[in-house]
Amino acid sequence: QVQLVESGAGLVQAGGSLRLSCAASGLTFNNYVMGWFRQAPGKERLFVAAINWSGGRTYYADSVKGRFTISRDNTKNTVYLQMNSLKPEDTAVYYCAASGGAFRTTAQQAMGAAYRYWGQGTQVTVSS
Repeated sequence: QVQLVESGAGLVQAGGSLRLSCAASGLTFNNYVMGWFRQAPGKERLFVAAINWSGGRTYYADSVKGRFTISRDNTKNTVYLQMNSLKPEDTAVYYCAASGGAFRTTAQQAMGAAYRYWGQGTQVTVSS
């Protein structure tokens, strides 16, 4: 049974930082591209970042580029999202997801349909 469990939820002031973690089990972690998505209340789920199996290739949404960093530790079956310079518009439930196979095109990897497994989500709230 595959499980993705996010942690690191919190309330932070604008300009602050948070680090999210996603621990995976039940799958061969280094066979999967990992991604982060987010969904604000009443809005669609949006792509945030993705990382290939080795960590050598990453891709970010324009809205977070330069502020967020995705990384992974295959020895711990964990993917991270370091979020700096947070803005109120970053407030959302953040989801990690696992996508089997090789890193697709960036456009494809940004689509939720590319991901087979999803975590339950963790709330990030940024106050102004």
